[in-house]
Amino acid sequence: MGFTIGGIREIRSSSRRRARSTDIAAVAEYTGLWGWDVVPGARAVRAGSGRTDCSCGAADCPSPGAHPLAFAAELTAGAGWETAAAAWAETPGAALLLPVGRSFDILDVPEAAGRNALGRLERMGLPLGPAAVTPTGRALFFVAPGAAKELPDLLYRMGWDDAALDLRSLGPGDHITAPPSDLGGHGPMRWLRPPTPATTDRPPQARLVVGTLAYVCHRAVA
Repeated sequence: MGFTIGGIREIRSSSRRRARSTDIAAVAEYTGLWGWDVVPGARAVRAGSGRTDCSCGAADCPSPGAHPLAFAAELTAGAGWETAAAAWAETPGAALLLPVGRSFDILDVPEAAGRNALGRLERMGLPLGPAAVTPTGRALFFVAPGAAKELPDLLYRMGWDDAALDLRSLGPGDHITAPPSDLGGHGPMRWLRPPTPATTDRPPQARLVVGTLAYVCHRAVA
């Protein structure tokens, strides 16, 4: 089954072939170098009157361009260039999605607070994982699996449970759109702190970063 946009098969122009090569390279990097699974995802489609539709074709799609394609096969960690190329040939134009809750969980905060926290954490010399920023103004911190389950208790033990914090977690069953893919028609995802072998193999425990993230989020609200 081919991936369609607005019911019309994607035109295979040279520019689109180059774009797909970039996607394939990113997929091969994520699976081969960083050991992450990758899922082909839907794309947002600009429609009339400023409306954004989803390439999945569902008129009432709750998250246009930001969910896995139901018919597409997942690429598991270790897949190389040829496997990635074959998968994306079946779903040309698909977004790159990373399943959360396997190699990492995500702590999600406003971008300004995330940049502030990242500077503080780096000055403290704490081990950190990758961090991404969304075109909608959020910062996503990669932490060890289990953070989503632990977050309420961590905030309670640190005294932040009753504070007004724009801090949430993503865990098993969630997906994030990965750079360089577009997020729901808003623009491309970008790395705030790119992945490296040291940061992807053992992302930090949430307890090491939650206190700083909570502090900067609270300070921003105050």
